[in-house]
Amino acid sequence: MDKLNAHIEHTLLKQDAKHEDFIKLFNEAKEHNFLGVCINPQYVKLAKEELKGTNVKIVTVVGFPLGANKSETKAFETKLAIEDGADEIDMVINVSALKDKNYDFIVSDIKTVKASCGDKPLKVILETDLLSKDEIKKACELCIQAKADFVKTSTGFVKGGVGAKSEDVELMYKTVSPYGLKVKASGGIRDKATAIQMLEAGAERLGTSSGVKIVE
Repeated sequence: MDKLNAHIEHTLLKQDAKHEDFIKLFNEAKEHNFLGVCINPQYVKLAKEELKGTNVKIVTVVGFPLGANKSETKAFETKLAIEDGADEIDMVINVSALKDKNYDFIVSDIKTVKASCGDKPLKVILETDLLSKDEIKKACELCIQAKADFVKTSTGFVKGGVGAKSEDVELMYKTVSPYGLKVKASGGIRDKATAIQMLEAGAERLGTSSGVKIVE
């Protein structure tokens, strides 16, 4: 297995995180040479300052965590985040629309955000804890159609949710990889064994708040 740090987006999305927690996150990302950090949009500017002169990518989330914002709102969040210095965008899919089989809306929602991304990669969070296997596959197909860059398992915010499961990651990988999309596994990845399992199932990226524990 490659160096794990090269796959990790060191994540802090907690509602009650303080300034010092973010500074710690950024310092850890530099120290362990993580691929990126994943934070809420409010902290992108701070990340840009703190990570200046490093290769650590700044990833932020839009329509988070429910995915039920209007498409225009998600697109505007994306625009502001990129202006603030975000390198990549992780948007949440509209799960209700997916459940209702409102597939044209889903494609339009993703395309609207993608248009605001310019050349920045767009990841689409499917929230796999709430979906059947058929719905996961369909969501992946819609992401292919909308020309997203990644599909991602979870927000980590579903109450009682498991987060990333290797069989879901494998299903996502098999569905999207022939079309050049990649997979990000996130939610519940707290140790090295799980991290390796996700990569072996086809994940390219790992979103985790346990990055330091995993690499040490």
